[in-house]
Amino acid sequence: MIYQGISVFTGQAVEIEVRDQRIQRVRRLEAQGPLPHLSPGFLDLQVNGYLGADYSLDGLTEDQVTRIVSSLDPSGTTQHVPTIVTSPKDRLIRNLKVICRAMQRSEDIARAIAGIHIEGPFISRENGPRGAHDPAYVRAPDLEEYKAWQEAAEGRIRIITLAPEWDGALRFIEKVSGEGVIVALGHTGAAPERIREAVAAGARLSTHLGNGSHAQVPRLKNYIWEQLAEDSLRAGIICDGFHLPPSVIKVFTRAKGLERLILVSDVAYLGGMEPGVYNWGSIRVQVHEDGHLGLAGTEFLAGAGHLLDWDIPRFMEAAGRGLAEAIPLCTGNPARLLQLPEKAGSLEPGAPADLVLFDYTMRDARLRVLKTIRAGREVFSQGVDGR
Repeated sequence: MIYQGISVFTGQAVEIEVRDQRIQRVRRLEAQGPLPHLSPGFLDLQVNGYLGADYSLDGLTEDQVTRIVSSLDPSGTTQHVPTIVTSPKDRLIRNLKVICRAMQRSEDIARAIAGIHIEGPFISRENGPRGAHDPAYVRAPDLEEYKAWQEAAEGRIRIITLAPEWDGALRFIEKVSGEGVIVALGHTGAAPERIREAVAAGARLSTHLGNGSHAQVPRLKNYIWEQLAEDSLRAGIICDGFHLPPSVIKVFTRAKGLERLILVSDVAYLGGMEPGVYNWGSIRVQVHEDGHLGLAGTEFLAGAGHLLDWDIPRFMEAAGRGLAEAIPLCTGNPARLLQLPEKAGSLEPGAPADLVLFDYTMRDARLRVLKTIRAGREVFSQGVDGR
């Protein structure tokens, strides 16, 4: 298969030949009329669910896993990391097994899922840092429970988000990170000193930095500044226009540098649903007219309602960056963090044939995705599901 477009990295017209699930050849073209932008497929490290399906739901099915993958294809997201939030022990184990069965049943699902992210239950109990997680299931880090997760997931757990202030958290971080799992700090109210200790123990990522936090923090000595200043931590950020103000995105970008930032959607069960108030387990969540999700009757957010095709333009506008600088934040940067095969997230020969073609102008609210290609197969094309 041959694809032509304007490389998001160089701004040059290129022709890419795809064969055997990989990019075989890249050839520069002479200008020949309008072409869409051509990018590696997007990799989202934090997908909770979408359009009424969710990886943390009681009763998760393999068909729902397939539905989530299909619903991400039109956004250009070719790979993602299913994220299970704070849940009862038995449900967490069960859902891990369901995800694995779905991957075993379908080669396409297996290619679409780049690992599993457990966000909680080892997070802060405090209002604010706990976010929308159910307080009934928050608990202390437990290595035996982690081992049960990995057994159920057949070794596919790649990220665990926790709050390092728990007793035993540092030992947990050291042990888990020593096995190659990425430990992320998030939903935490830890003192700055504890953040530094967690990094020394092996923590490598900040989960949605700036969110899952108190409404007010000490002005100078706090866990946000400490994570922002720590060069050993990459930072996931939600750039949907609701989770972080433009000024904060600009400061985060300047402080972390583009190479340490990762765009994540954090999209959740109610993302994409009609406006209204819904019951999400024991939590009341409002889908606002503008699409964002909040804990009903509060100022706190409850995950996100938008995907990366929406978030990329928000980041570009807030940070004053172009496509060539923004796209790596959801392609090459997360691929390197996950230690995916060499050249993943690039447009080079030998790279996986995960591609997206899209149109975009500065007047557009989101990228207009034309085609999504995963492992050389078109899974979305001009509004038609290619599965």
